[in-house]
Amino acid sequence: MVSPDFLDKMRERNGTVYKVEDDHTGGLQHWPEAPQVLLHRMQLKLEHVLLGKQAVIRQTITALLAGGHVLLEDIPGVGKTVLAQGIARVMGGEFRRIQFTSDMVPADVIGGVVLERGSGELVYRPGPIIANVVLADEINRTSPRTQSALLEAMEERTVSIEGETHRLPDPFMLIATQNPLSFQGTSPLPEAQLDRFLMRLSIGYPEADAEERLLEQYAEGNRQDPARLRPVITPPEWLRMQKEAAQTHMHHALMEYMVRVAEATRRSPELALGLSPRALRDWLRAAQAGAYMEGRGYVIPDDLLATAEPVLAHRLAFRSGMSGAEGMRDGSLLAAIVRETPFPREAGAGFGGRRAR
Repeated sequence: MVSPDFLDKMRERNGTVYKVEDDHTGGLQHWPEAPQVLLHRMQLKLEHVLLGKQAVIRQTITALLAGGHVLLEDIPGVGKTVLAQGIARVMGGEFRRIQFTSDMVPADVIGGVVLERGSGELVYRPGPIIANVVLADEINRTSPRTQSALLEAMEERTVSIEGETHRLPDPFMLIATQNPLSFQGTSPLPEAQLDRFLMRLSIGYPEADAEERLLEQYAEGNRQDPARLRPVITPPEWLRMQKEAAQTHMHHALMEYMVRVAEATRRSPELALGLSPRALRDWLRAAQAGAYMEGRGYVIPDDLLATAEPVLAHRLAFRSGMSGAEGMRDGSLLAAIVRETPFPREAGAGFGGRRAR
């Protein structure tokens, strides 16, 4: 169990971390409703358009709240576009979709410089990447050169054209989809790009009861269009939530545990590539966001365990003899490392083995 001293120290920090924030005048701003109520309302709205997928909706919101991007690896037709468009609507942001194809070039994504007829000057014409929520659909159907056009946007939130840098809207979130690598005409994402996705998730087929409800909605003509969802919050409020989530306290004992897990992946004889420092940063942010969604101002071990696989599994590269596709889908090695790495005593002896992975 978690040590009482650990929880007592954390509860002391759980005061107004998510209820107030300094404004530009040095005063305090109060939330009209607790952020967790607003986040829960966002989840409920999304559950109305993506039936029976509460877990993946929550994980997606957690990743985006942590300031990261999401990779949805799944077969066509299970609701990836619905999820991305719905998130853009409930947070009041601008949504753009980029359908990746084999003949696309980087300018089709980030835009380019064109000659303006009236003035005869070269001006920047923005590409579809300029939006709050961008769906990069079937990203692994395009060439590595075009895939790499997203790297700067994902990390620096900027795009560079002809030596000039243009900032992306704030907030900026990328939700990319890719078909399984066994599908014809796909190109695997390079490790550098995979490492920039905070989470890799899969929606999967719906359960039978959810699929029946979906068909009933279509049959009765009352299926809700995600484009018609009403916003729950505004983009500035979302930015404020992201800032507050990043202030959630992480005990040093939990950070010590994270480093132990990373070191174990780097020493594993089965892995050619272990966890990077960016992976640990993203794991920390995801755990903080998960705690924030629960209304806590501190992270507990369960927050790390709940986010470990979606944040970390896609960043591991297996040695020759195991295909990249198998390695990326098989979370058993990571689960074993997470399970067998002990938490420091200060974080609660034996807590790490409680959750089955």
